[in-house]
Amino acid sequence: MRSRSTPIQLLKLTVFVLLAITITLASLLPSKQRLLLFLSHHKLLLFSLLWCKLVALLAYARARPLPVYLLDFSCHKPGSESRGSYEICEYFGRRSCQHSAESEAFMRAIYRKSGLGDETYAPPFIFQTDYKAKFQYAILEAEDGMFSCVAHLLAKTDVDPSRITVLIAACSMFSPSPSFTSMLVQRFQLSPSVKTFNFSGMGCSAGTMSLDLAATILRRQVGYALIVVTESTSLNWYFGDNRHMLVTNCIFRAGTAAALVTSDPAQRERAKMEVMRTLRTHHGADDAAYNAAIQMEDEDGHVGVALTKDLVRVAGVGLRNHISRLAPRVLPVSELLRYVYNVARSFLAGDRKAVHVPDFTTAFEHMCIHAGGKAVIDAVGRLMKFEEEVVEPARMCLHRFGNTSSSLVFYELAYFEAKGRIKSGDRVWMLAFGTGFKACSVMWRALRDSRIDPDNPWKDCIHRYPVSI
Repeated sequence: MRSRSTPIQLLKLTVFVLLAITITLASLLPSKQRLLLFLSHHKLLLFSLLWCKLVALLAYARARPLPVYLLDFSCHKPGSESRGSYEICEYFGRRSCQHSAESEAFMRAIYRKSGLGDETYAPPFIFQTDYKAKFQYAILEAEDGMFSCVAHLLAKTDVDPSRITVLIAACSMFSPSPSFTSMLVQRFQLSPSVKTFNFSGMGCSAGTMSLDLAATILRRQVGYALIVVTESTSLNWYFGDNRHMLVTNCIFRAGTAAALVTSDPAQRERAKMEVMRTLRTHHGADDAAYNAAIQMEDEDGHVGVALTKDLVRVAGVGLRNHISRLAPRVLPVSELLRYVYNVARSFLAGDRKAVHVPDFTTAFEHMCIHAGGKAVIDAVGRLMKFEEEVVEPARMCLHRFGNTSSSLVFYELAYFEAKGRIKSGDRVWMLAFGTGFKACSVMWRALRDSRIDPDNPWKDCIHRYPVSI
């Protein structure tokens, strides 16, 4: 099937033809006087050239991608009654009578070296007396996080819900009917013309994937995109004894974030950041990558998400592939030349096993890297040769909130704002991995200095961070 030409391709062709005609006339009539005389005698040709150039300029202005801005974002912080300390989780596990003594000991060992603190937030059903994961608790968890985040976000941006043209909701492990987007449309009375998208099964990368989709849509038309990312852990608590699945009980916690992005030029002065570029890579063609994190039943019929021992290796391979595509697009020429020089020098010296990694701190001042777990953070830091201060926000986010899945990059961004580290002109890199196996990057440029918002989830505890883990 022949592909149709896009407006950008047709515009390039038009400009090329006009340039070719201009060069041809200039070569045939080298004298400026002869060229002017020729055009004065062929006014129709002159008029046609001028008209075509005007149309080309207007077409370029219309076809040029619009800048996309992050107007603001909000992260959900449940009440203190929802805190899931180690003692509470252990108490729940024992009272539910669903795990063997060996599994309890295994989860205790995993929790103690997980990097999580005692102030993360657990799903609602843990605090009930029947100790069962029910549908009603999953809905309660989703509504509490989504409705609270969106209400705070709309209030502080002062954007009427009717102006929202795109709505994206992401939740990997829970997809009710009506959908999350329908729940949000009904709750906030969004316009009947709003375009809605629901993401599921994309794991921790769904937050950055949602930003990528919103930016792609808004670059073509002026509008507002509301992004809501959450994860429902209520129906995905594992009650079996498979150790690969028990790990999720130890690291995943409740969390939700909402962001409002726009391509309205009038909002640039109010926006926090501008999207520089996005990049998505999918590595699911590889069997090991596809099965590294997968939902399945154990031998007793209990459903859970299995995190295999190969997950960290797969993340490393996926990250190498991802940054190999990203580096030429974001790194300064000086760093690319330094990298090429080091690789060539090692090759000529016969050291073909030497691993060289470009210095991405030359491209970004701040990095919200995937905080999926202590082992993943260690692997990313080791592979990218980051200093400890670069991975500090990811470690602190894991300690304070746990792995909140797709919303974790927003909690990290809130950490930077609470610390007042982002200055106007700074570049920020969001990097997240997801099941499948996927990697997604979103790169921003700050439009103003950061400050701590009243609804910042770190507001009451930022003075205690960073902590030693």
